[in-house]
Amino acid sequence: MRPSTIEQRRRLYLQARVVIARHYRRPLTLDEVARALASSPRQLTRVYAQFGDTTFREDLLTRRLKVAAQLLIEQPAISVRDVARLVGFSQAPHFAKAFRRRYGLT
Repeated sequence: MRPSTIEQRRRLYLQARVVIARHYRRPLTLDEVARALASSPRQLTRVYAQFGDTTFREDLLTRRLKVAAQLLIEQPAISVRDVARLVGFSQAPHFAKAFRRRYGLT
């Protein structure tokens, strides 16, 4: 593979991570992010496999759960349902299950 191709793919990966970091609160999909970056979902999947240690979906979930954990620690007055909504989960039970699976806490 040419060095310029590798650099373009690495740049695409980093841009996708920036989109996730900025817009994780929205309901993001691989298709939407690929479209926003003028790429294809397949290409985005490839760059995550090449440069990332997770998938797109796992990267998004990790971002949301890290922010949620921080909110729960720093803002104990906010309900779990509100934290779930603030970090991009549409359903609080889904958030609770993902959070428990990741951190072992309810």
